Amino acid sequence: QVQLVESGGGLVQAGGSLRLSCAASGRTISNYNMGWFRQAPGKERVFVAAINWSGGSTSYADSVKGRFTISRDNVKNTVYLQMNSLKPEDTAVYYCAAKVTYGLSSYYNQYTYWGQGTQVTVSS
Repeated sequence: QVQLVESGGGLVQAGGSLRLSCAASGRTISNYNMGWFRQAPGKERVFVAAINWSGGSTSYADSVKGRFTISRDNVKNTVYLQMNSLKPEDTAVYYCAAKVTYGLSSYYNQYTYWGQGTQVTVSS
C-alpha cells in the first residue's frame, strides 16, 4: 500500500509561482508512473501532468504546457509540480496519484493510489 501526501498549495497572485510536493510512504514509488490532477469546484477531476518511473518521459495538459513542470526524486520518494505564470483558472484542489501499470496516462481511472489533495488559489 502506498500513501501519498501533497503539500505546497496556498494563495498566490496571478503570475506567481508555487511548487507542489507529493511525498510517498509505505513503499517505494520508484517503479511507478506518477500523475497530477486537479479539480475545481463543481467540475470534474482533470489531468495536469504525468511522469514515468525514471523521470525520462513526461506529459502535460495543453492548458499548463510551458508553465508547469513535473519532476521526481526517487531517492526522496517524492514527486513535484512546479507551477509558474499561474492564472486564476488554475485555482483547484491538486491531487497526486500513482499508476502501477506501464505507461503514462491522462485518465484518472488508471491510477491506483491518490493523495488527499492540496488547495491552490490564484487571485486576479
